[in-house]
Amino acid sequence: MTNSPTRRRFFGNALATAGLLEVSAQAATDTTHTDAEDYYDKLGVTKIINAAGTYTMYTASIMPPSVQAAVAKAAKHPVRLAELQKKAGEYIAKKLKCEGALVSAGAASALTLGAAACMTVGNRKSADFLPTDVSSLKNEVIVQKTHRYGYDHALKNCGLRFVEVGTLEEYDRAFTDRTVLCHFYNAAEEGQISREDWIRVAHKHNVPCFNDAAADVPPISNLWNYTQMGFDLVTFSGGKGMRGPQNAGLLLGRKDLIEAAAWNNSPFDETVGRGMKVAKEQIVGMVAAVDWFLSQTDQGMEAEFRRRANRIAAQLKDIPTLTNQIFVPPLANNVPHLVLRYDQARVKKSPLEVAEILRTGSPAIELNPSTGRKSGTAGLPSDENTIVVGVWMLEPGEDLIVARRLHEVLSKAVV
Repeated sequence: MTNSPTRRRFFGNALATAGLLEVSAQAATDTTHTDAEDYYDKLGVTKIINAAGTYTMYTASIMPPSVQAAVAKAAKHPVRLAELQKKAGEYIAKKLKCEGALVSAGAASALTLGAAACMTVGNRKSADFLPTDVSSLKNEVIVQKTHRYGYDHALKNCGLRFVEVGTLEEYDRAFTDRTVLCHFYNAAEEGQISREDWIRVAHKHNVPCFNDAAADVPPISNLWNYTQMGFDLVTFSGGKGMRGPQNAGLLLGRKDLIEAAAWNNSPFDETVGRGMKVAKEQIVGMVAAVDWFLSQTDQGMEAEFRRRANRIAAQLKDIPTLTNQIFVPPLANNVPHLVLRYDQARVKKSPLEVAEILRTGSPAIELNPSTGRKSGTAGLPSDENTIVVGVWMLEPGEDLIVARRLHEVLSKAVV
């Protein structure tokens, strides 16, 4: 009798079994939907071949399989967000040879959080004051005139005001008791003051300096070059060269400033970063992306990108007057791009027209935004006779599709 199940135990086991079966069935259903449901098609969203590059408007990069798998697995389990951010930051900081790290909601978010950190470090209560009540805080940021750019607003979000300088002497004289930060745009194409001098003068005045290097990997070593050079804070985009989630980024640097950035961030209420929430999936995805990126080599990536560019160029060799060049920008997007030029007297389609035909065709293809412009972007060469093909975000086989479509459009325009 002692081995006979009681009525309560029987029904308890039955209910537990039923519950497990229900969960298993639901999991199987979820997996089926994940595999079968294409929400781009369901929503009527056009998929594109990205021959442009890691531009936000084209959803940046595609995560490698290992990163996609890490994101999917992280979505299955709740955790304590603060613990995850802390452990992820410690892991990334160790990997990238710096004191501290924070996964942010993209590089622009890291700019805001880094500025907030400089304004509130050592005074956590002052985080409540940003951005509208900063009269009691230091709120001047020194910047080279030629380093002003579209992301200034990310710093202005904290209530900062800019003080512009041009020469090293002007820089040294610009410091006041309100100076809280010296900002440097890493990919700026002009400017008289070097990184080394920017750091040296800032530190002479005991002011932290911040380097925005959002798009400046590869080379892989840039992930630690600038912090080891002496920048107190550096930001990188997570969804560009590192191929992490598009809505993730990294803020790297001094431990005390990273801690201050964290308390200005979500999930803390009444902070300038409360709306910059980074989900568990993005944090794990960024850690996985760092692991993936560090497993690559600069030489291996460059060789593959050159192969893609050469395959496209080889398919276009019979287009009259067309020449090709492989160009590597010096800082941002420092990877091989294919630059095509031709005489529009022989090929009666302008690069802008070619870009529009590819954009509206099937499959839809986006060329680099420098195509057909009087001047290129991010260090790329361009003019009205130039097509720029960004090859590094192409998926396997897409280089030949781009080559075929370019050949179709250009060959029909030959006179």
